[in-house]
Amino acid sequence: MLPVSEQLTYIKKGFTEIIREEDLKTRLEESLKTGRPLRIKAGFDPTAPDLHLGHTVLIRKMKHFQDMGHTPIFLIGDGTAMIGDPSGRNVTRPPMTRAQILENAETYKQQVFKILDPAKTEIRFNSEWLDKLGFEGMIRLAAKYTVARILERDDFTKRLKENTPISMHEILYPLVQGYDSVALKNDVELGGTDQRFNLLVGRELQKDDGQPPQIVATVPLLEGLDGVEKMSKSKGNYIGITEPPKVMFRKVMSISDDLMWRYWELLTDVSLADIAAMKTREPMSVKKELAARIVEDFHDAAAGRQAAEDFAREVQQGGVPSDIETIPLPDAARSDKGIQVAKLLVAAGLAPSRTEADRLLKAGAVEINGSKWSETTHPTGSLLTIRAGKKWKRVQA
Repeated sequence: MLPVSEQLTYIKKGFTEIIREEDLKTRLEESLKTGRPLRIKAGFDPTAPDLHLGHTVLIRKMKHFQDMGHTPIFLIGDGTAMIGDPSGRNVTRPPMTRAQILENAETYKQQVFKILDPAKTEIRFNSEWLDKLGFEGMIRLAAKYTVARILERDDFTKRLKENTPISMHEILYPLVQGYDSVALKNDVELGGTDQRFNLLVGRELQKDDGQPPQIVATVPLLEGLDGVEKMSKSKGNYIGITEPPKVMFRKVMSISDDLMWRYWELLTDVSLADIAAMKTREPMSVKKELAARIVEDFHDAAAGRQAAEDFAREVQQGGVPSDIETIPLPDAARSDKGIQVAKLLVAAGLAPSRTEADRLLKAGAVEINGSKWSETTHPTGSLLTIRAGKKWKRVQA
């Protein structure tokens, strides 16, 4: 393990808040003396099958602790997912079946090891202890907290003011999440800023159980591609970590220059000093480095290089993509006079309607075999490479 001062400098990057930093320093010093790694917990409810870059902000912080010799605990909330975390929501989350949860959990286990070292990571399921808690145990757990304290949560307060219903199972969620910390005896719990209340409940329950209270460390919620809303699949502003390299690269390139620096800080291991030095450079080249690095993290170095080359050729230089789909000439586009271009664009999925196809032709936004085309028909050829706006298709006539 590195000296405590160096560990703290490395670990603190990207955190919004640490409660309490002096306690973390003390635990790190004890760990260095005793050789006992700290236990670092972060929980994920498997409510969707795929993780996106927003999730990896937390996983990367787990990796930073792992790099310093500590033990990350990737907690899959298969028990709490049956309840549904109300954090940041103004409506009750619909319940999931056990089969859906377990199926999603399996994909999480595969994806998390794109960042963490599997040999040095604990994977746990909180049904392991929640299923054993039983009715009496749940009542005893509920007795440890008052309704007034639970309702101090910002989202609950807001819902009360708006007369939006709050179900009893949602009120129990922070207690159940806090009980995970008691069961795991972790030293540190990580979470997004929207989880702050739940993480603090874990501290209180550990104290009540006679354990040293966990250090709480929160990370900011990563903005999505729009630069405004939290990254979310439901909002369509996400970058999935299982998406193809070309898709990932181009999504990163679509973010604003200002948001790019936040991605550098939260999604890479580059130091703050090195990021500051990058700000003197031309933004486009720095963003391409970021995009390639992110692709490399979740695929490999060759995929990152190829995605960068494809972007330069296809987007910056307007070249032909290397992966265009080839389809047979649709019968609807055939005629005695040749190929009906507007009908072809619609049938090939290059335009949503005949009206839009005609508009693209008149606007000069259609290319066939590298030449702009505005005529209504085209001579039948053996192979046509067609571009309409940003979409491409090859048609075998």
